[in-house]
Amino acid sequence: MVRLRWDWLGPVVTVPYVPTLGPVHPDALSQDLFDAVIDVSGTGRFLPYDKDRRWSHYKDERVLVGEIIHEPHRTVIPTLSSRGRGVVKVHHYSATPPRRDAAAEWAQKWCATYGAASARVIWFQGSAPRQPAAAASCTRLLLKTFGEDQQQPAQGLVRDLRSCPEQVRATFPAFAQRLAGDGFAFLCERFQAGDVGGPILAAVADQRVVGAIGPMEIMPDSTGVARLLPQYFGVLPEYRGRGYGRALWRAAMHWGQHNGAAYQLLQTEVGGASEQLYLSEGLATLGFVYSTPA
Repeated sequence: MVRLRWDWLGPVVTVPYVPTLGPVHPDALSQDLFDAVIDVSGTGRFLPYDKDRRWSHYKDERVLVGEIIHEPHRTVIPTLSSRGRGVVKVHHYSATPPRRDAAAEWAQKWCATYGAASARVIWFQGSAPRQPAAAASCTRLLLKTFGEDQQQPAQGLVRDLRSCPEQVRATFPAFAQRLAGDGFAFLCERFQAGDVGGPILAAVADQRVVGAIGPMEIMPDSTGVARLLPQYFGVLPEYRGRGYGRALWRAAMHWGQHNGAAYQLLQTEVGGASEQLYLSEGLATLGFVYSTPA
């Protein structure tokens, strides 16, 4: 089994992001965490702190252990997901962005070897560059730490969807379908099947759901610290700019603090509507994650 050298890997992990797990708290980032991901790879088992455990009984993404490139100033960790027609992700850790031609060549080779239909190259930077990477999407990794200064939610704007009147709950599928691209169609299916682990918070106006955030769930991280898991979060376009998004966000953070979470990690598209909200709420930036098709 491959064992990574932390004196090589640690200096080039400029953003706390681990293959197959995604973002992690900076205090949880360690060689042991990377080793654990490699050890469980290909078994279909979830690590006990893997946030994706809530949605499946089988881990479909694995590290291609035999293809890892591990050098003093660069580590490349490819993963393969069997979902759909198969996706290879090339996680490139270094102090500088990868050479796109070389990364694309690796990705295409691994797609051919493992029968995947598509590939993406993912790399990380601790600060935003002056010039955005061409043809690459960029997300900002943010940390919300709970404390005594937590903003109180506005009263009456947000409710647990389960406690809403039946005629309001009945509008959730239509809301979810309009925001299907944000994952709400999937969430609605789980909600209707009674297969969500915590509440969905809803903003209600005109007797219908106009915004939602959820499910609200807490899971310990690899160090045993309680974290609030990421949620699906959205507001109907015609109701944006009226404070519903901020009300939902503050209600969610109030729930997290009240239920014992120490922090939450979030990824948001740079330049997107949620980025401005999160920054205005005082979240700390941990770095930037870039992704491009290969």
